[in-house]
Amino acid sequence: MRIGVNALFLIPGGVGGTEIYLRSLLAALASVDTVNEYFVFANRETGRDLMPVSPRFHFVPCNVLARFRPWRIVYEQVCLPWRLYAHRIDVVFNPGYTGPLAALCPSVTVFHDLQHRRHPEFFRRHELPFWKLMLWAAVRRSRRLIAVSANTASDLDFYFPGSAAKTCVVRHGVDREFFRTEEREPVEDRYVLTVSTLHPHKNIERLLEAFQVFRESRPSYRLVIIGLRGFAAVTIERRVREPGIADCVVLTGWIPRTEVHKLFANADAFVAPSLFEGFGLPLMEALASGLPSACSDIAVFRELSGDAAIRFDPGSVPAIAGALERITGDAEFRARAAIAGPAQARLFDWNHAATLTLAELARAAGVNPRDR
Repeated sequence: MRIGVNALFLIPGGVGGTEIYLRSLLAALASVDTVNEYFVFANRETGRDLMPVSPRFHFVPCNVLARFRPWRIVYEQVCLPWRLYAHRIDVVFNPGYTGPLAALCPSVTVFHDLQHRRHPEFFRRHELPFWKLMLWAAVRRSRRLIAVSANTASDLDFYFPGSAAKTCVVRHGVDREFFRTEEREPVEDRYVLTVSTLHPHKNIERLLEAFQVFRESRPSYRLVIIGLRGFAAVTIERRVREPGIADCVVLTGWIPRTEVHKLFANADAFVAPSLFEGFGLPLMEALASGLPSACSDIAVFRELSGDAAIRFDPGSVPAIAGALERITGDAEFRARAAIAGPAQARLFDWNHAATLTLAELARAAGVNPRDR
């Protein structure tokens, strides 16, 4: 097959987890697939480093800026179908929710979540019509749909009745770097880690309240937050500058993966306080690292973490503070987490995700994978 990859949505360092997903999946596809050719259609912000080093991967630059979303959507709908036709693409893979509706070849589209339907209050009012229209069209037009969790697949079926027949659950993998817990160095600086774009649904404001309560009994701890600035960034940054918390909370912004690995390796514990998630890759990375972890008691975290993490009510400051106490002070749980976390995380493998994704691409193109 000649597989097109629609990477027009990607803004390096600007779209959070979907960038990690795409980069990791492409690398895994290069590892598991020795037959097909890939044509990566990229915008002007994205460099060739997106692609694995392989003669079967071809970089196709497109004269469009993803940061200007209206033009990117126009390009995707008007120009990309012609580019796909010119490159004789058999099937196009859309890893970022939307795809070219007029493409002559079949499409496979990834849905990371349906937050715009589950929690429209977290979206700017003028953006909601765009999300509703484009994602509805992607569901209708795509021959196959990939949901990154069973929870997202359930949401697809609920909001788009009948879509279950063409939906496959393909969960993320976990970067092998996170499993190297034996390389951890003892450090005096003790911190709880969280990884989150500063959006309202990530529940960071409530986490900050809980962390202040927690520090009354554990004053030596800091809170380190890795992630992009989001819709709640101004409020959170103002809160972090207030007396009593300014000296114990660090906002790193978006940082290179090598620095992320180092912060995971030296953290004392991990917390994921989100009100809603489509998957929750940072939680799985924390489990892989053997970090004592606590997370919101929401459906997707129950699906992913099993019994390897402590769960709490994300709407309760005392509950979050209590979870912070357990993951930093419960010696029995901490010892169990060092074993149970990596064991749970090993269930999530990028090569397995790539194999399932490739099967969906073949199915959409009408190719029997066994015939390749």
